[in-house]
Amino acid sequence: MATIRLGSHAIEYALHGPSPEDGAPTLVFFHEGLGSVAMWRDFPARVAEATGLGALVYSRRGYGGSDPLPPPWPVTFMHAEAQEELPRVLDAFAIRDAILVGHSDGASIALIHAGSAHAERIRGIVVEAPHVFVEDVTVASIGAARDAFQAGGALRRGLERYHGANTESAFRGWSGAWLDPAFRAWNIESYLPSIRVPVLVIQGENDEYGTLAQVDAIQSGCASPVTRLVLPACGHSPHRDQPAAVLAAITTFVRGLLDGDNDDAS
Repeated sequence: MATIRLGSHAIEYALHGPSPEDGAPTLVFFHEGLGSVAMWRDFPARVAEATGLGALVYSRRGYGGSDPLPPPWPVTFMHAEAQEELPRVLDAFAIRDAILVGHSDGASIALIHAGSAHAERIRGIVVEAPHVFVEDVTVASIGAARDAFQAGGALRRGLERYHGANTESAFRGWSGAWLDPAFRAWNIESYLPSIRVPVLVIQGENDEYGTLAQVDAIQSGCASPVTRLVLPACGHSPHRDQPAAVLAAITTFVRGLLDGDNDDAS
């Protein structure tokens, strides 16, 4: 995996398809709360091939092969990623036209960025299993994951495959922030009215980390057109549970962005 320095730290990344320097939009992928470049597997490359666009995938600081980010993490860690780190990433790769693709925490980061003052380079966003406020089911599932991690076994071993030396700090930083009582007040719905680009939101009906209330909030809160895809028999990772359906939806959405056909989505 290649790395690039962003000021005081380095992040790992992978590029697929055409270079950002070619002038076409670039898909920028944001992983989940325990994700990394490698955990996306071949999905970003498949999206790049299907759409004909380039794709940038990177592990946020503290994850995968990126530089460590020791815990505790502040409850504002997603805001910092969206408003401080992401502009540096786009600058480093000379990306002037981006379509953001985020999963779980990565979806929240994409929404914050698109609703902030730094969104002038964003053409559209795809959010998969997003969080815009804290639900009891989310906290309960993260608490269960913490208990499983502390017990060792399959969860810890699985994460070690992807995060190596970052495993302990990534898990503690992420779960510690989400399980902090102060995080109960975390809410990014105020960013939604400022989102002016089309949005595709994807959710599994059986998502163990969130409910359709997240999708409803995004659809009613955004000032821009929102397309929703709710998948039956699907959990928190639609791109892994139902990759063909998600790939088709993203491809159609991206083609609409390029052709200007998403303006009337609902």
